[in-house]
Amino acid sequence: MNSGEPVIRFEDVEKKFGQNTVLSGLNFDVAHGERVTLIGPSGSGKTTILRLVMTLEELTGGYIWINGAPLTHDKRGGKRVKLRTKEIAQTRKKIGMVFQHFNLFPNMSVIENIIEAPVHVLGRDKAAAKKRGLELLDQVGLGDRGDAHPTQLSGGQKQRVAIARALAMDPEILLLDEVTSALDPELVGDVLGVLRQVAEETDISMLIVTHEMQFARDVSHKVMMFDGGQVIEQGKPDDILGNPQHERTQRFLTSIL
Repeated sequence: MNSGEPVIRFEDVEKKFGQNTVLSGLNFDVAHGERVTLIGPSGSGKTTILRLVMTLEELTGGYIWINGAPLTHDKRGGKRVKLRTKEIAQTRKKIGMVFQHFNLFPNMSVIENIIEAPVHVLGRDKAAAKKRGLELLDQVGLGDRGDAHPTQLSGGQKQRVAIARALAMDPEILLLDEVTSALDPELVGDVLGVLRQVAEETDISMLIVTHEMQFARDVSHKVMMFDGGQVIEQGKPDDILGNPQHERTQRFLTSIL
């Protein structure tokens, strides 16, 4: 699939909520297999970027390309044209997201949560999807909890189920939105351990929003500092987190470390 195109490309991306411009003139690429972490203060536009890639928010302007193909809007005859819902859904199948608050279906068992999308979105055989789902549950350390319901799980366990659910779609791109911020501190390590393992054992491209700087340093190829909807500094994790050049990055890291 790798044609030399980036797996994600942001081109002149703009996002407004009413009169409030959250992102403007945003341009950056994520290469195949690259893991990019977005850092910055709350309200700087990081989560909005993930939600645009997941098509949970609509672009105000600009384009997002996935493997060189338009995600929601294309250029046709010099005009910016919105794609049909069916075309958007087709591209979105390649993208998985793990949310801050798990977003599991409370009325379904753990295994039902995991196989719901592979069966109904990808059209997979139910038995095969269940076999794969149980393997993923094993992988996240919850092999014995397939029949449990989300209400019977701790926050950390719910988040590990949510990771398994995202991986069940065999995504090319995994979006991680502050996946540990709703967890008790002692549960954070388990969840980050699972994600480190995913990073080591797969070539899934990741776009990560986190305040866990050690995790960012361990798994990222690149860290980007956001402020006011703009990238103000980017580079290797050790450079950005260990020796930031921009005064705004220095202040941000001092405030959270």
